[in-house]
Amino acid sequence: MRRFPLGHIVMTQGANEVIEAAGTDGRLLALGFLFRHQNGDWGEVSDDDKESNDEAVENGDRLLSAYILHRVKLWIITDADRSVTTILLPDEY
Repeated sequence: MRRFPLGHIVMTQGANEVIEAAGTDGRLLALGFLFRHQNGDWGEVSDDDKESNDEAVENGDRLLSAYILHRVKLWIITDADRSVTTILLPDEY
């Protein structure tokens, strides 16, 4: 069940390099991460962040998920207005 719209999906250069280096597996996992994010599976974030995300779905704040791809953490952030979802590395924030 999709809990919110993703809007336009974009990716930073660093995240793209990590995903492309992982080949087909990386691209499929990245799609899976987007699916999980949109369905409220926030991945590798703290319990407080999970709670904040659950509240943000209802009140329209920014959403942050984190997932691990081949030992590299990827963040997925959906803007508060739900117009853009960005896949990025934490150090690109």
